[in-house]
Amino acid sequence: MGTLLSFLGLLAMGLYFTFAAVQGDYGVFKRAEVKAEGRALSQELATLNAEVARMENLTHRLSDTYLDLDLLDEQARDVLGMIRADEIVIQ
Repeated sequence: MGTLLSFLGLLAMGLYFTFAAVQGDYGVFKRAEVKAEGRALSQELATLNAEVARMENLTHRLSDTYLDLDLLDEQARDVLGMIRADEIVIQ
């Protein structure tokens, strides 16, 4: 009888540890979830870095040390709401 109880106890502990290894806080499924979240965050970081680089480029093009006439013309016409004589406005 004692052998059967010890066998059932060891079996229950084995099942518990197996379950914890697969679905616990540090289990296989949690690790896959964390890796997927890491990949998604890396992609979001790359997107944000590209946006920052674009904004830095625009800021540099409007700075005192560098003057981009096309961008200046675009910004001035957008702010003032004006168009050139050879342009057609479609609304």
